[in-house]
Amino acid sequence: MTTLLIATRNAHKVGEIQAILGAEFRCVTLREFPAAPPVVEDAATFAGNATKKAVELAKWLAGNSKFEIKNSKLNFVLADDSGLEVDALNGAPGVHSARFAALDRSAGGPPASSTENSKDSDNNAKLLHLLKDVPLEKRTARFRCVIALVRVPEKQIESASPVCYAGELEAQTFDGACEGRIQFAASGQGGFGYDPLFVPDGFKQSFAELGEDVKNQMSHRAKALVKLKKYFAAK
Repeated sequence: MTTLLIATRNAHKVGEIQAILGAEFRCVTLREFPAAPPVVEDAATFAGNATKKAVELAKWLAGNSKFEIKNSKLNFVLADDSGLEVDALNGAPGVHSARFAALDRSAGGPPASSTENSKDSDNNAKLLHLLKDVPLEKRTARFRCVIALVRVPEKQIESASPVCYAGELEAQTFDGACEGRIQFAASGQGGFGYDPLFVPDGFKQSFAELGEDVKNQMSHRAKALVKLKKYFAAK
């Protein structure tokens, strides 16, 4: 069995990943590693953020090789970055999807942070406000995901630069996208993030209404994970 550290504390995301990967993979999360260093997701692309998270966490694990999970050695770090791209907003929120609303903090409030996540409800409210005058046919959008996979080194790796990955750790990346549109109001109680607003092509229900079984067959993350499973099958 291949054991993966999923670089997130989001239980919804981990459950989705485990369901798609299946029983031949064992997923553990950052909840089991409270001492893991935070990784600032400041790259300009999904691939950049995913790779940075995976590499930095793999290097940290290599420096703490005592870590095992119930007698199972951690083999890989899997990190993903994903988000919503709305055509009417020139691809926004994109890499800022999780912190879309936080970027709008007023001058009189707490300082805004480019790495501070927002509540899902606040992100959804901002998106609906920006699209309030956009007709349905122009509300096209897609969820995009990039997964980075890095093997945990057998020994600690030293590097003069935290972004100098070449020759130290090689990241394999896998991408996926799901096309759809943004509806005028939220619907459904399932999923997370922008799921209540996103209706995938070919459906009338939102991701939050379709349920995990349907979503896990067609989501952006599912498509990227299918590529990852094929990669392991070919090894």
